Amino acid sequence: MPSLSEKALSLKRRINAGETVVGVSAPVSSDAAALRAVLDSGEYDFVSTDSQHSAYNEDRLVSFCEAAADLDAPVQFRIKHTRHTYLIGNVLDLGPTCVEVPQVETEETVDDAVANFYYAPQGVRSWGGAHRVNFDASVDHRKYRKWWGETGVLWAQIESVASVTASRRLAKPGVDCLSFGPMDLTISLEGHPGHPFKTVDDCVKHTVEQLHGSGVAVCFRIPGPEQRQKYIDMGVTVLLESPSLRGAR
Repeated sequence: MPSLSEKALSLKRRINAGETVVGVSAPVSSDAAALRAVLDSGEYDFVSTDSQHSAYNEDRLVSFCEAAADLDAPVQFRIKHTRHTYLIGNVLDLGPTCVEVPQVETEETVDDAVANFYYAPQGVRSWGGAHRVNFDASVDHRKYRKWWGETGVLWAQIESVASVTASRRLAKPGVDCLSFGPMDLTISLEGHPGHPFKTVDDCVKHTVEQLHGSGVAVCFRIPGPEQRQKYIDMGVTVLLESPSLRGAR
């Protein structure tokens, strides 16, 4: 069972409050030593790992979350496919604190993600899983369900002109962050040469404006700390970086 400090588990509150938080990516295959090296390469609030574009199995995710917990780092996990929102509860039972859904374009996808991310009465997530973050077998299910609603972080990734245009509608209650997929968005922009949005940065600025006052943050992926201030100045409050080292396994 991954166990994190209250400081680490304040991530949702900080995101909702509009504080700047920074995460770092690491392969799900990272062992404890490699993960420590990644997290020691900078001051990070969470670690992100991926199954959409990477080999993945559930046992490996459990091990990754346990190793991250030993370093007091919440895990953000991008699921394999947009249509796998029905598996979000199962994924969360393996230890992540945050889930990211890729290529979100419709309100229906958001509704499914929210439903499967939260326990009743907000959602329909099933009760179970010994590897859940900060779970103890003696915990009262009512308290844990309430705690999870105040702790788990749900991300919807917008990666097309259509999703950027719909960003305000996608920022539904229960969603904490809209995150950008810059490469897929670049490809989408190439297919819409007459669109008012000409660049990824145009899309970021539009989304920040659309989400103003909603309580939903905007996340952008950057290669390293040197680009932080540029996107902070644009209104981005969640940044996800590549580690500034080589050799993570």
